[in-house]
Amino acid sequence: MNIRMDASRDAKGLVRDYVHNTLKRNIMELKLEPGRFISEKEVVEMLQVSRAPIREAFVKLSQEELIETIPQKGSFISLIDLALVEESRFVRETMERAIIRQACEMLNAEQVMQLHNLISLQELCVEGNNYERLFELDEEFHKTIIVGCGKYRTWNLLQQLSTHYNRIRFLRLAVNYDWQIILSEHQAITRAIREKNPDEAEKAMGEHLGRVSFEKEELRLKYPSFFK
Repeated sequence: MNIRMDASRDAKGLVRDYVHNTLKRNIMELKLEPGRFISEKEVVEMLQVSRAPIREAFVKLSQEELIETIPQKGSFISLIDLALVEESRFVRETMERAIIRQACEMLNAEQVMQLHNLISLQELCVEGNNYERLFELDEEFHKTIIVGCGKYRTWNLLQQLSTHYNRIRFLRLAVNYDWQIILSEHQAITRAIREKNPDEAEKAMGEHLGRVSFEKEELRLKYPSFFK
């Protein structure tokens, strides 16, 4: 197991947030695999912190449906729940298809250029086989559109709903599906925004976000132990 450590703890000594953020990142990136047993003792040794912030982090991760505690057995990394994946995908597609229409009118030339720059960085990730950074840039692409339309709280809401959805997205990148498809879809979305074509933008966004529906069954068959 190769745990990804945060660079540093919060300057104010908020160890609880450090523990939570480090564990969550490793769960989302599947370094802590679905179904895996995890104990307070293990995290003490892993992060060199006391048990109190670990207990608090476990509670928060349970609320986020990323850790499941079973009486008499202990705590486990939650399996990916395909029902929650589908619900998250539905909410995200519904909201982003509406927002992308607004983006065609609201995003300025500088913001469109930022989308082009993100795609260029994604191309470098494809060339360098860096799927972790590619995932981060994919998120940044969608965030730029949503926040650019003045909907920062909508972005935060989507993040809260997308823990299981994002894990399957990360798994999809990790097993090296055709990343070029993602880039071409981002290019189509950006082109439609630049040309102020809301119908084409909505169509491109729908196809982009709907792709998980076609791939999740193949992932479930390939990694059956990861899924509920």
